[in-house]
Formats: sequence, structure tokens, C-alpha cells
Amino acid sequence: MLGGYSMALEEGIKGRIRVGTSGFQFDDWFGTVYPRSLKQRNALEYYAEILCMDTVELNYTYYSLPSARTSEAMARKVPEGFEFAVRSHGSMTHEIWDGENRSRLKDTAPAFERFVEGILPLKEAGRLGPILLQFPYGFWPSPITYDYLRFCQERLDGFDVVIEFRNRAWHRDTAYRLLRELELGYCIVDEPKIRGLLPFVPLATSKTGYLRLHGRNPNWFGAEKDERYNYMYSENELKGILQEVKGVIEETDRTYVYFNNCPYGQALRNALAFKKIAGLLRDLNEAQRFALSGGNA
Repeated sequence: MLGGYSMALEEGIKGRIRVGTSGFQFDDWFGTVYPRSLKQRNALEYYAEILCMDTVELNYTYYSLPSARTSEAMARKVPEGFEFAVRSHGSMTHEIWDGENRSRLKDTAPAFERFVEGILPLKEAGRLGPILLQFPYGFWPSPITYDYLRFCQERLDGFDVVIEFRNRAWHRDTAYRLLRELELGYCIVDEPKIRGLLPFVPLATSKTGYLRLHGRNPNWFGAEKDERYNYMYSENELKGILQEVKGVIEETDRTYVYFNNCPYGQALRNALAFKKIAGLLRDLNEAQRFALSGGNA
């Protein structure tokens, strides 16, 4: 049971923050945070309209390039004011090297073109939030990778772009200066405090704040991919995170917060709890109470 609202944001900045999850449709969400009887095809409407979530981060776009047809359909399913953050395709961030020695880059321009074509309907409908470029642990700072960030900015000119690093080597002033110079947002990450992983650095390098919460599973490198994100944040942890990012919320036009600890509906439960702690939710509806309880309401 969540406590009071002592951590609630001031009224003047509540409109600057959106809180959601990294994805909205997972098999183990049905019966835990969604009704078991809910049809998968109706999951997005339920998430947006019944649970009153105002944003979601699309992750499927990393595995398959988005299509304009799918984007048009999703834009029609959500109410006005809802925003999709879209993760870039793997060919734009993970499959960029021409050879194993990583001395040359592939021509990724066609991938960027197809990606932009696929998400344009979201932008035209006023439903597009930031584009997330999440680079892998093996993406190290170097003249080549700095130039690639410049290339990414050029290919996505006119879009709100956020960069997520996974390697601690990017935790340096020169990297932050480059992001500011290019007006690229910095993705704050909350993940286990393990050597090599990025620390929690609450800063903004553009008008957009962005936070991804991956959980704090200490078996990060030893676990299978899905199990890596199996973690439930406590109320005290959520309060601490909100306090840490309050300055980012105050200094940016908008801050997006996405929970990526998706197994067993934990991301949605934590997102609702975070919104409640921040004072963004007051009286919960029946669906929100069910989700927050993990299906035990």
C-alpha cells in the first residue's frame, strides 16, 4: 500500500512529466495487470484509455522496422495527447560496423530513411514523442563514434532524439558537451550498480528529459535477457528516484519516464506507483487498482 503524497510534484511542473512503460503487450501481463479476458488486439486501448496512461515506449521497432500502416493504426487507437516514444531499429545502433575490428562504419542511411518513413504517421497525427537511440555496451567513445552521433543527428533532423549509452566510458564531460552541441537528449538510466554499467546521472542535454528504469537485478550479466529485467522497485526506491530527477523535470520542457522492468507486469505496477507518488494520480479507478496490485485487488 502506497503512503501519502509528501513527494508530490508542484502543480506548476506536473504537466512536464509523462510516465509509461517500455512496451504494452506481454503475455504475462494478462491476468496480472490486464484482465485475463482482454484481447491482445485491445491492449493498447486498455493501456491508454482505461489505465489512463499518456505515453508508451515502443521497443518492437528495434527488432523490425516500423511500417507506416502500423503507425497509422496505433495513432487511431489512442486518445488525443497520448505520445509514443520510439526506439530505433537495431541496424541504426547495433549493426553499424563494417568488419570485426570496428574501424569502419556501414552505410546506415537507408535504415534511417525506412525508419523515418515508418514513423511519419505518428508525427503527422501529433502522437510522436522522442526517438530513442540505444547503443550497446560495445559502443565506446572514439572519433568514429562521435562522428556517428553527428550523423544520427543529421539523419533525424527535425525529430526529438535521445541517446542512451550502456557503457560507463561515456560518463564524461566531452560526451555530454557533444550531446548539448547537437541538441540530443541524454537518457538517464537506472540499472544495477555493477562495474562497467553507467551510473545514475540525472542531467539533461536538451529540452527533453528522459529516464529509463531497467531494474536493479544484481545478476545482470548472468541472467537470460528477459530475466535480467525481473525486478520490482520498492516505494522508497521510487521516491528516491523522483527526488533525484526533480531538477531535470524543472529544467526541461518535458521529461519522459519509462519502466523497462517488464516481466510479470512489474513495469506497469511501478509506473502507476510512480505516478501516484508524484501526485499525477489521485483517485484510482478499478482497473488501476487491479494493475497496481498485480491482479490481487
